[in-house]
Amino acid sequence: MSVRRVVPNLRTTGVPTTEGMRRSKEFYGRLGLQEVMNHGWIVTLASPSEPSVQLSLMGSDATAPVSPDMSVEVEDVDAVHAAMKKSGAEIVYPLSDEEWGVRRFFVRDPDGRVVNVLEHR
Repeated sequence: MSVRRVVPNLRTTGVPTTEGMRRSKEFYGRLGLQEVMNHGWIVTLASPSEPSVQLSLMGSDATAPVSPDMSVEVEDVDAVHAAMKKSGAEIVYPLSDEEWGVRRFFVRDPDGRVVNVLEHR
């Protein structure tokens, strides 16, 4: 199993969520990060010189009942899902094909953090 990238998912605050997103995008923009993806409910920022250096800002997840703390992109999400289930790890959101082109599931780590494990399709 191969990990392609790990991205922290930072929940924005502020009412409405769009205001929190705007403030956070401006703050991290001053650090040199630029928007590379925007689905409205999640925005990913990256370093222009090192595109794999990323962080995501989100209000609440569009399809899942909980927002993940981080995302881990893997080469084979089905194999990772099977390994997590076999280990007895808590699957928080089932293996799903999402309309924006990813196959993913959420799993809870031993310290209670929710990890979005995904593969781009």
